Amino acid sequence: MIFDDIKNIKNYAEVDEKIADFILKLTAGQECGKVFLSDDRLVYANVEEYTTKTIENCKLEAHKKYIDIQLLLEGVEELDYINVEGLTVKEAYTPERDIMFFEIPEKVLNRIILETGKFALLYPHEAHQPQMAYKNMPSKVKKVVVKIPI
Repeated sequence: MIFDDIKNIKNYAEVDEKIADFILKLTAGQECGKVFLSDDRLVYANVEEYTTKTIENCKLEAHKKYIDIQLLLEGVEELDYINVEGLTVKEAYTPERDIMFFEIPEKVLNRIILETGKFALLYPHEAHQPQMAYKNMPSKVKKVVVKIPI
């Protein structure tokens, strides 16, 4: 997992120039919906608004086909992450959605605070629990998740 300032997005090999330029030009005024970032439509971004949830209402998920870049245009949320190795599958992998869910382990997860100006880059071997309310106080956020095929 990489957690860094948006201004450093071009430093990462996984992020090509077109993706980096898209991310650097994002504003809170970005329309919600799906934005395709490659001619083959394999690289895309989902822009959404939602209310963050208390930790017990958030799922631990992972993907097999895509790297996620997650960033907020408005608001703040917590995001936990952990290596998938040794986790217990709660909901089996769904190839059409490229997602699987895990039981929350007893061991402590790693946590970051995702806020405007920061991004998290998550690899398929990293389960993550997004949409968590900062300090357990739900609030509205506007989030972008860029999906990069591996």
